[in-house]
Amino acid sequence: MDRFTELAQLGPIEQLRAGKLGRRLLQLMVGLSFYGISMAMMIRGNLGLAPWDALHIGLTKHLHLSFGSIVIGVSLAVLLLWIPLREMPGLGTIANSVTIGAVADLTLQVLGTPQHFGQRVAFTIGGVLLCGLGSALYIGAQLGRGPRDGLMTGFHRITGLSLRLVRTVLEVTVLIGGLLLAGMGLFNIGTVLFALCIGPLTQTFLPWVMVTLDPKS
Repeated sequence: MDRFTELAQLGPIEQLRAGKLGRRLLQLMVGLSFYGISMAMMIRGNLGLAPWDALHIGLTKHLHLSFGSIVIGVSLAVLLLWIPLREMPGLGTIANSVTIGAVADLTLQVLGTPQHFGQRVAFTIGGVLLCGLGSALYIGAQLGRGPRDGLMTGFHRITGLSLRLVRTVLEVTVLIGGLLLAGMGLFNIGTVLFALCIGPLTQTFLPWVMVTLDPKS
């Protein structure tokens, strides 16, 4: 990353004292909302899901809870794994845990399933694009990692394995779990598109939305 996209390494209190808090809180909530909407778009597109969402959908088949409730429950469970990993949550971490699932549920209530294949493709591609933008927005707000991101960085720190390898193992593991719970129908072109594009999209958007913090604050 260049100096325009470098993330500050700050603790929870330092994050709040780093300046521009009003803008950062607004950007955080917009980004998380975009992320939740993108999840609902990919579900309605029904052309494959992101790995974690495949797990979420798989769990809904057995726990009889709404998709958003499952997302929130999994987020809180993942946060418990932060304790032995010694990861420190920030305000953005807590907001991430609750907001994304709630927004996804609200969006699913108002967003119908497209009847035509072209509309399903548009929902799927639009969902991936919106997820990339939402990810960049909440990361750029610099108010703490999301639960799943912290799990990745925690395992990276204690194992010494590369971030890329740790993320790949986690994503493949949860995808397999989702497929075992709900079947191979969750795996489709949207899954591949998400895997290939979400990283580059987030990196592309991030320089435009990164909030430069005030070192004097």
